Formats: sequence, structure tokens, C-alpha cells
Amino acid sequence: MRFTEHELTVTVTAAAKIVAAGKARRRAKDDEAWEAMSKIDRYHLLEAVGSQVLPVMLALPDIEVAAGTRPTFTDAQVATAVEETLGETGVGRLRQKVAVAARVTLVRTALAQLPVRQDPDALIVPDRL
Repeated sequence: MRFTEHELTVTVTAAAKIVAAGKARRRAKDDEAWEAMSKIDRYHLLEAVGSQVLPVMLALPDIEVAAGTRPTFTDAQVATAVEETLGETGVGRLRQKVAVAARVTLVRTALAQLPVRQDPDALIVPDRL
């Protein structure tokens, strides 16, 4: 699937904020936990989440997305993309299934945060730019 750089950035950042909130000891909101992290901790979390989410997002099948909507994928499409990118981990079948299920959940969470697709022909650039 072809995503814009903005879509990929927003998706990975939103997923990282959700992971950060899950890692927080107290039940904090996503943004509160994110703001409490140091910049280097944010970078490490973004790198970790991005290395898991981005290959799967790029492996998703190409679909037509109308302007004003978000791309939608079936659970089977996401699971297939995860299995293709995860490959053989050299662990048992049960651990492999757990790894696939965890990655599918992370990718579904990231895809839910995708911004609405913009129509590039409808963008109006001011003359002063």
C-alpha cells in the first residue's frame, strides 16, 4: 500500500503514544505518558514501534482510497502482511502465533489512527507561498 510520509508519521507516533501509555505504571492518558518521557526515550520507542509497524504497512495490498476516507483492511489482509514480514523466528509454533497476534494488534491500532486521505487536486496554495 502506498502511504504518504505524513500518514506513516502520524500512524507510528499515535501507536507509540498508545504503547507508552500502556507501559506507564499509573493509568495515564496517551499524551500524558508521552509528554512525561524524555526525548531519547521517545526516539527509542518510535524506532521500536516503527520497525514493527512500517514493514507491515508497506506490505499491505494496494487499494483505492477515496478522498475524505481512511483506508480499511480486513483482519485477514493484516494477518497475511504480518506473517509475510515476520518470517520464521526460529521459535515454537505457539510463540510464533503469539508474536503474530501481538503484531497484528499493534498494526490494527496504528491503522485506526490513520488520518483521513486528502485530495491532492483540491489543495489550495496561497499566492504568498
